[in-house]
Amino acid sequence: MSENTKIEWATHTFNPWEGCQKVGPGCDNCYAETRNARFAGGQAINWGPGAPRRRTSATTWNLPLRWNAQHSSFFMQHGHRQRVFCASLADWLDNAVDIEWLVDLLGLIRRTPDLDWLLLSKRIGNWRGRLEAAAEWLREGLATASEESVALLRWIERWLAGDAPTNVWLGSTIVNPVEADRDVPKLLATPARVRFLSMEPLLGMVNLTVIDVGGHGEIYPLHGTTGCEDDDGNPMPDLPRIDWVIVGGESGPGARPMNPDWARSLRHQCNAAGVPFLFKQWGEWGEESSIEQTGRAQHGWWEADRADGGVPRHEWPGPIQRGVELASLRPEVFRVGKKAAGRLLDGREWNEVPHGAA
Repeated sequence: MSENTKIEWATHTFNPWEGCQKVGPGCDNCYAETRNARFAGGQAINWGPGAPRRRTSATTWNLPLRWNAQHSSFFMQHGHRQRVFCASLADWLDNAVDIEWLVDLLGLIRRTPDLDWLLLSKRIGNWRGRLEAAAEWLREGLATASEESVALLRWIERWLAGDAPTNVWLGSTIVNPVEADRDVPKLLATPARVRFLSMEPLLGMVNLTVIDVGGHGEIYPLHGTTGCEDDDGNPMPDLPRIDWVIVGGESGPGARPMNPDWARSLRHQCNAAGVPFLFKQWGEWGEESSIEQTGRAQHGWWEADRADGGVPRHEWPGPIQRGVELASLRPEVFRVGKKAAGRLLDGREWNEVPHGAA
């Protein structure tokens, strides 16, 4: 499992186990499933309903302890704490994973307080159930438990009670407006030091300024929701805001194009609300202005392909339904590959991170 990573928003990746099951449209072209199949002779043996998950080696599990021991020198060199993206080849809230494995992962997070753990999930609604199951597993062995196990149980109980660990950043994957309406309220209701969205692959126009919570009123994810009432005039619970938004297009075989205006709309929304915005990549498809800035000097074939019509194009068939200020635009994108498309949005990189965590 990767010690360091090329992922723009993390320092390291750590995979406690491998394997998953598809739960939404963002999973359709899962890179981790493809990787699993490649290393397993053509069949993704750890993917799908009933598939076994594979726990990684003790050597891999020791890596975060080593990173934690190096935290002072890393901070002196880079000026920020190490960020660990957990489970890039799995989902840490997967119900199919042995609860003892989750207990071990939570214990590792507790023992590495000088690392910021980025816990991203497509199953944010599983958070309470999984942590309650982990706490119950520890309680069953409490009579003979070690001091370490007792301390971990109290740590989990505090988190369940609303006292979130200071080294946990909790994230939800959101790829379209349906997932935003469903999962953003769940994330905001979950205790966390930092809450973030990974909107990759972005597959639709998403409005994060306001979400209707099913006839019970509205919430305002980018600003926070305080002092509000539901549709019947009853007080609504206060909710914090999203602390960070990460956006990216899809890469790999079968990648679906991202409308550039979907990314621009999210950047505008975040900028207006003062929420850090990170644009990770265009993916396989990019717009002409981005490709000219990132690829023309190094990729001579770009001009040749444009001249002979060899660049595949994707034209959006009609107006976008969400994001009024951009709804009438129909941009054209080109499939040129992840490297050529790059990660510039309107001429610059967007690498913002939450305040105090740079």
